[in-house]
Amino acid sequence: MKKALVMLASAVAMSGAFAQTTAPASAPMSASAAAPAGKAGHERNVEDRIAYLHSQLKITAAQETQWNAFADVMRNNGQTMGQLFQQRRAETNLSALDDMKQYATITQAHADGMKKLVDAFDPLYTSFSPEQKKLADVTFHQPGGGGGGHRHHGKSSGKAAPDGDAVVKP
Repeated sequence: MKKALVMLASAVAMSGAFAQTTAPASAPMSASAAAPAGKAGHERNVEDRIAYLHSQLKITAAQETQWNAFADVMRNNGQTMGQLFQQRRAETNLSALDDMKQYATITQAHADGMKKLVDAFDPLYTSFSPEQKKLADVTFHQPGGGGGGHRHHGKSSGKAAPDGDAVVKP
């Protein structure tokens, strides 16, 4: 179950980086103190992902309206998933049934978010030049149907993200 959650967390990063910052083990924080730091790090990761994609896809001035709609969906999805994972971390002593229900909620939110992301990406992708479409196809391609070997920040290097957190494409 934990392995499945880790895989889901990686896949959920479709909204732009669900890597959460954590405090070093030597510096424990209270839940209330950790939340703002984690949120700030999460928001930074989403914004970094948006900036990376904007640059990588060579978004033009004429495409900014479609881009902004896509980026807003990434932000909203990231916020939703971040809240769900924060709630999951805060829960202790869950029964197996409650754990499964939380997992189902996260999975459904991921599916709903992905649908919104696809709907926002469609007009943007349609506006792309042939060169941009090739860039997008390479940037978003996930070999092997999404199992292992996730890429980080859409880069095909196969290396970990600079902060060491696994982040898959939107």
